[in-house]
Amino acid sequence: MSSDYLQNLFGMDGHVAVVIGGTGVLGGAIAESLAQAGASVVIAGRNSQRGEVRVSAIESLGGKAAFLPVDATSRESVEGLLAATVEQFGRCDMLVNSAGVNSADPYFEIEEDDFDRILDTNLKATHFGCQVFGRQMAEQGAGAILNIGSVSSHLPLSRVFTYSATKAAVVNLTKNVARELAPQGVRVNCLCPGFFPAEQNRKVLTPERVESILGKTPMGRFGEANELAGAVLLLLAPIAGSFITGAEVYVDGGFTGMSI
Repeated sequence: MSSDYLQNLFGMDGHVAVVIGGTGVLGGAIAESLAQAGASVVIAGRNSQRGEVRVSAIESLGGKAAFLPVDATSRESVEGLLAATVEQFGRCDMLVNSAGVNSADPYFEIEEDDFDRILDTNLKATHFGCQVFGRQMAEQGAGAILNIGSVSSHLPLSRVFTYSATKAAVVNLTKNVARELAPQGVRVNCLCPGFFPAEQNRKVLTPERVESILGKTPMGRFGEANELAGAVLLLLAPIAGSFITGAEVYVDGGFTGMSI
């Protein structure tokens, strides 16, 4: 198999990708994979210091990247992010909605403010990204959006009930938006990671919980952030993923279908 064939299939030269939540562990790894495939990548988030570190990491690998600030829970801020992206890069071809938060509070103890915070960050922010960027992509007649779900989108896991509910909603939202935007040439898919060393998992995984998860994950370990790259490139690449929309893809070491 020639490198030219793979480049044609998965390459993203000349394309512009925005990764909302690109300052995080998984979002940053996704951004790096897109840059390595040839895309110019906008790292979008609240933490400029972490964003610039990620930009430097991408540039050290030979990629192109820039940091732009955004509050993903604000429609006005997301609209500003799109405008700044188009001003700086001339277009936007891909969006990754990877902003996410969690809470370790038991069901009877979670406060309403915390519940709303998780709902706004995980679900409403995804909706804003899809609606704002999706409209622009529909007008240009092409584009791809990747939302981030979770293995908990369909499995009841203790102490992540709010997170699970929002991620289940993200999967459903993805399918509905995909159906809405398909006639305009815009694809929308959902990546559902299993257990990775991301910030939200560290907050809820006690040593006992870790042992339980690893014992019931067929591969017997957590995922590494770079192991998301293959699925990301498949779902976002304009050639390889050209007939994939409304899909949910699990990258979880075989955890899907299990229960804990």
